[in-house]
Amino acid sequence: MIKYLIPFIVILFTVNLFAIDPPTSKARGVFLAFGVGPRLPISDLSNSTDLGYGFNIEVSYTDNEYLPLFLFVNVGFEQYPGSQSFYQETDYSNLSTNALPVNVGIRYYFSPLLEQIVLLIPIVELSASFTYFQKLHEFKVDSDRINFKEDMTKLGVTGGVGLSMFMMEIMAAYHYLESNQFISIDLKVRIPLFINF
Repeated sequence: MIKYLIPFIVILFTVNLFAIDPPTSKARGVFLAFGVGPRLPISDLSNSTDLGYGFNIEVSYTDNEYLPLFLFVNVGFEQYPGSQSFYQETDYSNLSTNALPVNVGIRYYFSPLLEQIVLLIPIVELSASFTYFQKLHEFKVDSDRINFKEDMTKLGVTGGVGLSMFMMEIMAAYHYLESNQFISIDLKVRIPLFINF
C-alpha cells in the first residue's frame, strides 16, 4: 500500500515547498494540471498489449528568472489490456499491465502563434521518468501454467510537443522505457495555485 502512496506524497511535498511565501522582489507562479488520454504502445510493448489509457496530476513552477521555462513533476496511472492476437497465439487468457509513472522535467513555452481570437502557444517538454509496473499474468485452464503477478520498476525519458490555450493544453509525448515504449496524447486542464507579482 505504501508504494502506491509515494507518488502522491511527492506531489504534496512539492506543493508545500512551492507554497512558501516568496520574496516580493520575484514574480512566481505555481500551477496544478489534470490530464487524461490514450496510450499507444509501440515496439516490444505493442506485441502483447492493445491501446491503453492514462491520467495524471501535475504541479509546475516558474518565476521571472526562468520564464518561459517551467519546472514540473507529475504522477499518473496507466493501464494496458492484452491484445486478442496475443491471446490467440499464446497460453495467456489475460495480460493486464498497470503503471504508476512519476516524471520530473522542464517545459518551454514558445511565442504565441495566435493572440487575437484565441491564445495558442507551442510547447516542448523533456522529463526523466520513474515508473512502477504491475503485470497480471493469467493463463488458459488447459495450459498447466500458474497465474502470477509481476512487479518491476524502470527508469526512462520522455519528450513531448503540444499546444497551450493557457487553461487547456493538448500534449503528445514519446515515452522511452526499456521494453515499454509508448506514445501518449493528453488533454490537460491547468489552473493557477499561487501567483505572486
